[in-house]
Amino acid sequence: MTLVPADFPVPTRFATGRFVLEALGPEHNERDHAAWSSSIEHIRGTQGFVEARWPHPMTLEENLADLERHRAEFEERSAFAYSVLDPTTSDVVGCVYVDPAPSGDGAVVRSWVRESQAELDAPLREAVVSWLEREWPLASVSPAQE
Repeated sequence: MTLVPADFPVPTRFATGRFVLEALGPEHNERDHAAWSSSIEHIRGTQGFVEARWPHPMTLEENLADLERHRAEFEERSAFAYSVLDPTTSDVVGCVYVDPAPSGDGAVVRSWVRESQAELDAPLREAVVSWLEREWPLASVSPAQE
């Protein structure tokens, strides 16, 4: 099942002055792995991840498989994952996930950032929810609750 209509051109990039979103994929593997593996405890305390099974230690190869799965979901239009990049350095500072709501109506947004970028947690979530509400054809958009 797709999250958006077939005729909607899904954005692969979204930028603000504080961060850039880029469709998550295998090309982010090393930077992504470094970002989340250095911030596991911070992520586990972040809204949307408190009771989640991830993050947990993974090898680069396991992370690559995870990123390939996210890219396949993006291409299938069933869920959308974005790498959050520093606009100056292109370092991965986090990730955004746009998943179908459990009710099947609309989307739920989860995001995490590196512990060293913790001040971006709320602004990132708010900017992404606003962007999705404004520019995407979704019945509803809500941040993950936990």
